[in-house]
Amino acid sequence: MFSRIYSAGTSGIQGRIITVEVDSHDGLPGMSMVGYLSSEVREAQERVRTALKNSGFSMPPKKTVINLSPASIRKAGTSYDLAIALGVLGALEYVNLEPYLNSLFVGELGLDGTIKPVRGVLPMVLTAKEEGFCQCFLPPGNEREGQAVRQMEIAAPESLKQCVEWLRHPDIIKRVVKVQGESLSCQDSSGEEKDFSEVNGQLVLRRASEIAAAGQHNLLMLGEAGAGKTMVAQRIPTIMPAMTEKERIEVSKIYSVCGLLPKGETLMTKRPFRNPHHTISPQALAGGGLVPNPGELSLASEGILFLDEFPEFSSKTIEILRQPLEEKSVTIARTHGTYVFPANVLLVAAMNPCPCGFYPDRNRCRCSSKQIHNYLGKISKPILERFDISAEATPVTYQELRVTKENENSEQIRQRVESAREIQKYRFRDKQISCNSQMGGRDLKEYCKISAREEAFLETVYRKKQLSARAVHKIFKVARTIADLDSRSSISHSDLCEAVGYRSLEGKYWGGR
Repeated sequence: MFSRIYSAGTSGIQGRIITVEVDSHDGLPGMSMVGYLSSEVREAQERVRTALKNSGFSMPPKKTVINLSPASIRKAGTSYDLAIALGVLGALEYVNLEPYLNSLFVGELGLDGTIKPVRGVLPMVLTAKEEGFCQCFLPPGNEREGQAVRQMEIAAPESLKQCVEWLRHPDIIKRVVKVQGESLSCQDSSGEEKDFSEVNGQLVLRRASEIAAAGQHNLLMLGEAGAGKTMVAQRIPTIMPAMTEKERIEVSKIYSVCGLLPKGETLMTKRPFRNPHHTISPQALAGGGLVPNPGELSLASEGILFLDEFPEFSSKTIEILRQPLEEKSVTIARTHGTYVFPANVLLVAAMNPCPCGFYPDRNRCRCSSKQIHNYLGKISKPILERFDISAEATPVTYQELRVTKENENSEQIRQRVESAREIQKYRFRDKQISCNSQMGGRDLKEYCKISAREEAFLETVYRKKQLSARAVHKIFKVARTIADLDSRSSISHSDLCEAVGYRSLEGKYWGGR
């Protein structure tokens, strides 16, 4: 007897529908599986055989062949166990699967027949909806994850035996099925413990952080040890605007595939903030492996990737940032396929100006000129140019440290950031971009027009500082964001001056006048 049922797996962060075909016929008793399978999928036949026995289903002495189609796609993971078991029962005529060809079955089986959670359920259910499926049978631990997809019926049987009972009696399914029919709330939690009101002094860093959040501009903070760079970076998430529903789904897909989606959550509610240690490998940062998985760049997508002690990262790890920061994605090629992971991050890096952390204060800095040169030389010019804003953390005075007046809090700053983002959202409503930092050459000509006076000023800066074309474009983008924060339609001379000022550290510390 032949039976067919549908399951799903993942490829990168995308779901793939897999057809499970089972044929049971006379022959040498046994079970075989075909279809370009990984080791954990091949092991499914032992899990399925034992789960069927412990669930009360006897296996007659027949030859059972299981095919996972399409055979050209490598199948990995344990999400196919439930579909394989039901396919075998369908071939043995324990259950009729014909009415459920528009349903998706996902789950790992325990040896006792219980259905266990798996990774990547969200992209699987999203793909199922795109492919026209109307119902998904998921593990109880993944039920809320599946409910994030609107207008999709979700059933969550606890065991194989219960699932078979439901399939035999469709009325039971109608009573237990759940549908997510309303738009998901996109409000971010605003009750963070950290707040910008706790930051005394460092007005330049506060201002640079606000501009960075408003236009999603990469930010480099440089200054002596203990000046408050890390403290400021940890508070940037508190001034970021709430994620849209589209962003929440995109981020949640990545975390679902990695098994990092918070337990009990339907979708991610906060923008990611990733702070990897400087010993991280290039593969862990960008993603990789025999079957590539997302790295820290992708886990921080739509949020913040904070690299503290930036020069302490290996040169190879730092240089791997070049392409992802420009393209906002990571492309990993393997012999069996190409994987594209999103990397739309706001990169925030913090570094000391020398190994001891006190340069240029020669009263405290004991580093030689060669040591300072080699330390700063770990950050190449191409990487420096990927930062739209470079800001210096000045030493905090005792009076600033002990100030008693209340500083501006994160909520007040976030309101300005959200207003600037709304301006950008309206400006780019007919384009595939959403922030000023994503503007291309044509967009700069259209939205960053300046007067002849500003043109002359910028030309002088370009010649004296020997800027690259990329650096000039960064200046325009930052100036556009500064104008948006003040709700001005045109870029003023002061906006350009401030944007140029955020590129002065390159000359001060990395050479030049």
